[in-house]
Parts: sequence; C-alpha cells; structure tokens
Amino acid sequence: MKDNRRDFLKKSTSLVAAVSLGGIASSIANPANASGRSNVGSGLSNLAKDAGMQASEAYFSGMNERKIALLKQMNVFGAVGGISTKMVGLDNAKPYEEKSVLAVKGAWSKVGLNFNVVEGPPSLGEKTKLGLEGRDEEISNFITFMKSLSKAGVDTICYNWMPAIGWYRTQNDRPGRGGALVTAFDFEDIKNAPLTQYGIVSKETLWKNLEYFLKAVIPEAEKVGMKLAMHPDDPQVDSIKGISRIMTSVDNFKRLISLYPSPSNGITMCQGNFSLMGADIPETVKYFGKKKLIHFVHFRNVQDLSGKTPSQKFTETFHDEGQIDMYKAMEAYYNVGFTGPIRPDHVPTMAGDSNDFPGYSTIGSLFAWGYIKGLMEAVSKNKKA
Repeated sequence: MKDNRRDFLKKSTSLVAAVSLGGIASSIANPANASGRSNVGSGLSNLAKDAGMQASEAYFSGMNERKIALLKQMNVFGAVGGISTKMVGLDNAKPYEEKSVLAVKGAWSKVGLNFNVVEGPPSLGEKTKLGLEGRDEEISNFITFMKSLSKAGVDTICYNWMPAIGWYRTQNDRPGRGGALVTAFDFEDIKNAPLTQYGIVSKETLWKNLEYFLKAVIPEAEKVGMKLAMHPDDPQVDSIKGISRIMTSVDNFKRLISLYPSPSNGITMCQGNFSLMGADIPETVKYFGKKKLIHFVHFRNVQDLSGKTPSQKFTETFHDEGQIDMYKAMEAYYNVGFTGPIRPDHVPTMAGDSNDFPGYSTIGSLFAWGYIKGLMEAVSKNKKA
C-alpha cells in the first residue's frame, strides 16, 4: 500500500505550515454572506442552485491558492478541514483550545471562505477508541474542543471509529477512465498482514468504548448545539490487521444512534461506503434524513469489483460512472430537506494534476462540482415544475 489517510494528514500539516496566509491574494476574496454563499448571481437563486445545501470543499492540503480561487469561481464557499495550529502561527498551542479554533476560523474567513466542518478532530484517538489509560483526559479535551468550535460558529464534527488504521487503500494510482488515477482496495492484498501493536481488538470492545464516549460527550454537545457526524469505516471490511471494524452496515448505524438518541448524535452520509455495504442510497438517506440525523454528506461514487456484500474489492470512480444513481441520491437529500454541508470526496487525479494527495485533485474537484451543481439545480427545478 502506498499511503493511508494518516500519512496524508501528516503531509498536509507540513504543507500547511509552509503556506503564508499573506500569500493568498486579496483579489480572490469574495463578498460572501454569513452562510458562506456568494451574493453574486442571476436567474435561479444561488440557494436554489445548491438545492438549499451548503456547498463545501475539503482543504486537507492547506490553503492552496489555486484551488481556493477556482472553487470560489465555482460558487463553493464552504471549507472543510482540520485544526492546524502551525497554519496560524500558534505552534505551541493545543488545537482544541479556543484561541486555536478562532484563529483557524479567522484565517479561512480572510480568504472569503466559511469554515463549517471539522473533519478529523483533535483529541479523539486510540486512547478513547481502544479504552486505554488517559481516555478520560482525551474526552475532556474533546469536550473543550466542542465548546471552542461553538464560540467560533462551527457546529459540525465529522469523526470516525477506526482506531490505529483509518482510511485505507491498497492502491492510490489505479488507472481509471481516460488514464485518470483513482484509489482502490483489495482485501486479498492485506488479508495476511501482521497485527498492529494493539493485537486483536474485538467488535465488543469498540462498541463498549463508543458507548462510553457518546454518554460522556453527547450531553455536552447538546448544550452547545454541536452535531457529531459519524463517518463509516472505510473500507467497510470485517477487520484489518486484527483491528475490528464496526461502522460497516446500516443496522450498525441504527445501533449507533440508539446508544444515545439525540439530535447531536448523527452521521456523515458517505454514500460511497454505504453503497459498498450493499445499502440502497435513496432509502438510506430517507431513513436517516427524516430523523434529521444526516449532518454532513460525502457525495461520491464507487464501483464494487468483488460481487460480495460488503465489498471486498472496489475502486473509486468519477461521479458519473459508478454504481450509484447520483440523480436519485441528490433527489433524496432534497426530498428530506437536507440543508447541511455537502462535499465531493475521493475524486480522480486528472491530467495535469499531481497525485501527491490521492483523491483530492484540484481538477478532479472541479469536474465533481460541475456535475454536483447540475444535479442540485435539476432536482430543485424538477420539484418546482
């Protein structure tokens, strides 16, 4: 395997530290209203063009000037990312502290973007997920982080329950349509991989620790209006290197929300993963959407290559060529009244772009957004017809 997301995020931190906030030309700043949407437009309102959703883009590689400029020209003003203290010159600060969060929020505002989702929160790691010594301190810091975000006007945290081994691919440069590079996974390539330092971790252990976490943080999340959005395990296989995976089915997500029923205890609807679980995407969106528990959407497409459920072998695809009916998916979000942040994910690396950060190509993102914007306007107009 080339890189996993843990390696990717380490690279991202280094890149962010090297970027000068002052180097982003003021000319790319756009007068956006409080929702992060541009006030410029004609014909159908911008809100209708986005089907009432918050068009957002992931900036895991930092403040990429070119990407920011191009995405703003696409009328995409939401920014999704982590909290990098180096990005704002606070090397010695803790990322969960109020000053760090406010500084990062302010940095994005200066370039005309609305930082609206934290993906990959600090102070939520192996101690909490594996129930190790020090988890209570880690959870306490997470609660502090939620309070800090609330003061900064950020209300959504995308997190996962994949200790030690997170997002995982066995190939990051698989040739796709027209030679574009995509990420892919084949369980056969890693089924005999050695255990991690944590040995065998059972599903029961992960569920027990998840319940402990939710009972500690959800009451505090409710106080500050924070929405926790659990991301599916990716890939959604039974285990990797002895570490079990539990967020691998619709039924398990139903179990998640039953552990502590609350408007704050919701999900990230990463439709690629749900599709590879064997889920019907429109029906799944309808189920969780009617409960108002879809807090964040990863709008992406995939193709199973294994013929098994859940998938043991798959590849990412362009938005218009995978196994998901993307129009029906967008229509489902619209029909349940979803108005939260939505972003594309794992886009192909297209000709002329670097594959240093697989899945987050600038040109690939532009293709994705053109396609997504078309779907958004289509479902909006069709419902009004």
